[in-house]
Amino acid sequence: MKREEKILLAGASFWWLGEGLFGPLFAVFAGRVGGDLLDISWAWAIYLLVTGVLEIFVGKISDKIGHERMMIAGYALNAIFTFCYLFVHTPAALFAVEAGLGVALALANPTWDALYAKYEDRRRAGLIWGVEHGTEEIITGISIFLGGLIVNYYSFTTLFIIMGIIQTMGTIYQSKILLVRSKATSEG
Repeated sequence: MKREEKILLAGASFWWLGEGLFGPLFAVFAGRVGGDLLDISWAWAIYLLVTGVLEIFVGKISDKIGHERMMIAGYALNAIFTFCYLFVHTPAALFAVEAGLGVALALANPTWDALYAKYEDRRRAGLIWGVEHGTEEIITGISIFLGGLIVNYYSFTTLFIIMGIIQTMGTIYQSKILLVRSKATSEG
């Protein structure tokens, strides 16, 4: 595996860990802030619709201006909006955070995929993508269980702080891709 692929995979692993901690607890949290079944549905729909619409535009724009900075911006924005869960006390605030997380994912997803594909060893593409998908599922599965333990024994506040810290670490780690790219440009 190339150095760039390892950086991308390790940085994404922080993100999967942080996001996975919340996993199915989202519905419980939404109920605690006054959300009913429709509010939970709306919050999740807002997240997916914002992400889906913006990913198309981000993908197109990133092909012109570069993937790395947009990806890192998405990771950073994701960490910021994860911390914003600390201030969610109403369904409306939850909708706003979900929309922000949708924007973050739209910045991070297509750019991360483009970079991972750019650096992949095409002779081992199946293995490279298998490692990516397998790692994502394993980390998310473990983190869902850990998230339940954290909320059960501590609180959602503790969970959101841990999530935000992990995602901030992922953003910092992911930014190493800029150094690798900068070094490759200066050598080439």
